Amino acid sequence: MPSWLKDAVFYEIYPQSFYDTNGDGIGDLKGIEEKLDYVKSLGCNALWINPCFDSPFKDAGYDVRDYKKIAPRYGTNEDMAHLLTTAHEKGIKVLLDLVPGHTSEEHQWFVESKKAERNEFSDRYVWTDFAFAGIPDHPYIGGESERGGCYMLNFFKCQPALNYGFGKVQYPWQKSYDSPEAIATREALKDTMRFWLDMGCDGFRVDMADSLVKDDEDGKPYTSLIWKNIREMLDQEYPDAALVSEWCDPPHALPAGFHMDFLLDHTGDCYNELLREYEAEDENNQPLKEGENEEERRTKIDHSYFKASSDGHISAFLRNYMNYYYGSKESGYMSLLTCNHDTPRAKRTLTDDELKLAYAFIFTMPGVPFLYYGDEIGMKYLNIPTKEGGYHRTGSRTPMQWNHEKNFGFSTADEKDIYLQQDKSADSPTVEDQEADENSLLNTVKAVISLRHEHEDLQADGSFSVIHASTNDRTFVYRRGKLVIAVNPSLNEEKISLDDVTESNAIYSIGSALIADSVLDIKPQSFVVFNF
Repeated sequence: MPSWLKDAVFYEIYPQSFYDTNGDGIGDLKGIEEKLDYVKSLGCNALWINPCFDSPFKDAGYDVRDYKKIAPRYGTNEDMAHLLTTAHEKGIKVLLDLVPGHTSEEHQWFVESKKAERNEFSDRYVWTDFAFAGIPDHPYIGGESERGGCYMLNFFKCQPALNYGFGKVQYPWQKSYDSPEAIATREALKDTMRFWLDMGCDGFRVDMADSLVKDDEDGKPYTSLIWKNIREMLDQEYPDAALVSEWCDPPHALPAGFHMDFLLDHTGDCYNELLREYEAEDENNQPLKEGENEEERRTKIDHSYFKASSDGHISAFLRNYMNYYYGSKESGYMSLLTCNHDTPRAKRTLTDDELKLAYAFIFTMPGVPFLYYGDEIGMKYLNIPTKEGGYHRTGSRTPMQWNHEKNFGFSTADEKDIYLQQDKSADSPTVEDQEADENSLLNTVKAVISLRHEHEDLQADGSFSVIHASTNDRTFVYRRGKLVIAVNPSLNEEKISLDDVTESNAIYSIGSALIADSVLDIKPQSFVVFNF
């Protein structure tokens, strides 16, 4: 386990939307480098940079055309090397985004794989052996190559699935997970990883990490074998390199070789219960009732824990979280996040005051937390047209809002050339405004992250236990080592009996609370840390 993960707090950067230095309306690597001091000022000491490799950008870079080349719109390989060096000088680690399950249809491997003549790359992707033979239970494309077969897709039409074999071979064209063809794909992936690790990157966030072996068994045992093999390589050759998976099943992902696994908003992963837990009618996009607007309905049926006016209890979150925690804590770290490039920004449903409590909770829980760019100032989710395959995700990918200069300080380009439109509302947040306001969301985030760095008990491997969680009230009390933390997101003052907790003074608070005679008295919308 890389020791630096113990005190790591990550900042996720969507490169095309962070900071533009050449005036073309798209963020770039030099822009990230120029803003490293800002990242450090937040207390973040690690970055996750979304895909920045050469791509036709039909899926915002998750359709890689060349794994070993930086996309020209972001800069050059030399720019990446310089960014990595500068980040390390400032004490910041950098993870790149690895897309192992598929490439772009324009990748040279796939160009060769489509050819009728057998070649080195014929089996790099999943192909049937007949032009009119489909692929049961999987999306596929036929009739677009001179080769007589159909090929499997991993996501969009532009993303053919790489061949890591099948868990159960049922047809002559399928390769086993341990076949030479599958092993060759795994070794090609390791070659890509070595390329960037040798340049100085500190590891990878792995996209769709559990998707490699097709028709795998429950728990993905054969996909796990691939990652275990890769982890062996890392432990031997790059022992300080870290892997975080988009697997969303820590008890399986972490033993498979990952150091961290995200808790995302997948069904049953308990993330939604914190920030946006809606009734089924909203999730199913039922028609609005007469006189009802979308925001009114969302507020009315929102049961998320941190919504002050909701009826949500922390027990809904803990039901799955504790199973994940006990099932994985010996293997690695779970990662809670404020949001990411695929999820609606939390500001879509929560106010800044509600976000302060939510983020304070996220940054004081065990595991390695991730902060998505712009969440620290409460950037909004915008209902805007799709861009580069974003669809509903596009509204969480808008350019960073730095100040009140042209294009919010993101770029000097004409507005029409900006990557995505920005929030023009009267209360649109900026870094500049919030840095000047001591009570801002931004300064709250800085304070809580600083508290995490200051107290080892709050870091990734610090102990965690539940003191109070009930469906009779909305207060949650938990222990991290010598620290006891209480959060009350509701609009009501609450008093909670705490049998094992005596008098104590708060060392950090949003709102207020006190403990006396083994009773916690916590005011509405409060988050308080006590030291015992």
